This record gives sequence, C-alpha cells and structure tokens, in this order.
Amino acid sequence: MSASGFDAAVDAGADADAAVDAGVIGGEAPAVEAAGLAKAYGDLVALHPLDLQVEAGQSVALIGHNGSGKSTFLRMAAALLEPTEGTVEVAGWPVGTLEARATTSFLPDDPVLYDDLSVREHVEYVSRLHGGDGWDGYATDLVERLGLADRVDDLPSRFSRGLRQKTSIVLGLVRPFSLLLVDEPFVGLDAGGRAAMLDLLDEVHGDGAAVVVATHDPGFVERVQRCVALRDGEVIFDGAAAAADVLRLVGA
Repeated sequence: MSASGFDAAVDAGADADAAVDAGVIGGEAPAVEAAGLAKAYGDLVALHPLDLQVEAGQSVALIGHNGSGKSTFLRMAAALLEPTEGTVEVAGWPVGTLEARATTSFLPDDPVLYDDLSVREHVEYVSRLHGGDGWDGYATDLVERLGLADRVDDLPSRFSRGLRQKTSIVLGLVRPFSLLLVDEPFVGLDAGGRAAMLDLLDEVHGDGAAVVVATHDPGFVERVQRCVALRDGEVIFDGAAAAADVLRLVGA
C-alpha cells in the first residue's frame, strides 16, 4: 500500500526537538492564520478565498455539508494539499516548513496506516521520529482508554474501520504538537470510543493546544469556544453555537 499520506504527516518528526527548542511548540503566534486561502480544481471551487485566524490554544468546531470545504481547509493547513492561491501559517510559520510541521498533528478522516506494522510499532515509529521515548505510559493509557489494549501487537490492516480510527487517534496524540487538526474523528467509533475521544480532545485543549475539528457531532460543538460553518467553500457563521444550531448551519 502507499503510505504517502502517513509519511507526509510525520516526515518532519526527526527534527521536532529543534523546533521545540526554537519555541515553536506552545508559541504565542496564532495557531492557524489563513489569508485569501483558496483551492480550485479547474472550474470546481473547493474553497473560496478564506481569511480565518485561530488563536493559540483555541478550540474550534468546523462544520458544513459534504463538499463545503472543511477537509480542503484542514489538508492545506496540514501541508498535505497545495493552495491555488493565498497563504496559511501555523504558529507564525508557513505551512510545509519544518517548524510548522513539527507543531502540527493531523488526524485524517480516512486512517492511513502501514500494513506491516503493529499498533505498537506504529507508536514507536511516530513517537521516536518526533523525539519521544517510543512506547511509554501515555501510549499505554491511550490504548487502554480507546479499547485497543488487547490489540497493540496486531496489524491494523486486519482491523475494522473503527479500530483503525482508534489507532489513528493514538498516533495523532503520542507526538508533541500545539495544533491538532482533526477531520471527522467520530466516524466509525463505538459509544465508548466516542466518549473517550471527546474527553481526549478536552484534555488536549486543556493542556494548551489549539484544536480544530471538522465534525457535525453536537456533543463536541457544545464543548468548544467557537464554531465556524462553511457552505460551498465560504464562511457563513463564525461564533459560539449550540447543538441545536448544527442542523440549521449544516443544511443552510
């Protein structure tokens, strides 16, 4: 299988310590700042020019119907997709730079994993690339809370969609970051996994990281400081929202 998406998400990890020493992790610059950011595929506009700033440490729910531009924005902020025009910075650094990659953790909507690595080996690989100790107490806690403790030596290629999603969550959280970008994290999760994910997102935000999550989950929308709704690639709402607002904004 091609694991290019996985590699792109972690390829700066070997030098993450240098970025931490330089003050990138936990810096005071906006977590994400997009200026005129746009993406088009020929005549199809996936994201109209967007100006959006997410402050360091802020929690944001990104909502909108399918095709509204949520995933496009997240993938450009994670340096996995080239913009057609405009710019986006992470912690004051242009996306794609070592410093921006080192401070950003991205959980895609479709987990990308290696067929020949166990869960434990995935964690060891990602953690050590980013200057960590490999498998540690935090990794043990994560797999236990997500119901993976009995599967850590198994290959995710044999997992259900939900178990693969849980593996992806563990990998996104075992590395250092000050910005967490998450695309539809609750798809495929059982009730226990959903509850664990909500708690983990709260904890990450409580520890000072900015969290931007594309989801329609009302339980998450009610927990965040800010909700940004997109429609056909444009912002139609930006502010505090309640669960009751989600259907209206998604269907607008």
